[in-house]
Amino acid sequence: MKKITIAIDGFSSCGKSTMAKDLAREIGYIYIDSGAMYRAVTLYCLDNGLFRGKDVDTARLEQDMPGIRISFRLNPETGRPDTYLNDMNVESRIRTMEVSSHVSPVAAIPFVRQALVAQQQAMGREKGIVMDGRDIGTTVFPDAELKVFVTASPEIRAQRRYEELKAKGQEADYEDILANVKQRDDIDQHRAVSPLRRADDALLLDNSHLSIAEQKAWLLEQYKRVTEE
Repeated sequence: MKKITIAIDGFSSCGKSTMAKDLAREIGYIYIDSGAMYRAVTLYCLDNGLFRGKDVDTARLEQDMPGIRISFRLNPETGRPDTYLNDMNVESRIRTMEVSSHVSPVAAIPFVRQALVAQQQAMGREKGIVMDGRDIGTTVFPDAELKVFVTASPEIRAQRRYEELKAKGQEADYEDILANVKQRDDIDQHRAVSPLRRADDALLLDNSHLSIAEQKAWLLEQYKRVTEE
């Protein structure tokens, strides 16, 4: 069976990562969470005082970018990859609301996107990967054999995010999360570089009312269809 590249794009908190991780594990592919890479850069900015309110010190960040190393290592307990920033496991820290509320401005910076897209393309050169994000099917891998664009209503996505944070024992307020989801949607769709949009050849999946099992079955069916053609 031929190896392909699978690009899964969509709005924040719509379950892209869960889908992508499960599919990669099922078919023996490498999973790459591109969103985690932008979150890791955001965490670096927060830890190093590069934010002035919501604004980023872009001159300092551009100077520091060559020394920001992001990698993924398999967690033997979860069977899924954890995100490392300069050899430190930051998987839990990059999922906090603090990072979520700061990530969109960082992800909109052209030199940040250029640097991370180059890293992502290098990771996917040999195919056999599943990558999710905002611009995977449009910018990172425009020739991907299977592209999926995932969406769900802002209210449902906010509720999922709320339940996820509460399950981890973190403080969460539904209204704050809903406002953050809508703000990120607006920034992601209207940024100057690689805005969030559905690729012309991407399959649309609205998972507002689908279970994880139903999504998994649908995605596996699309993978088999493409690889068996």
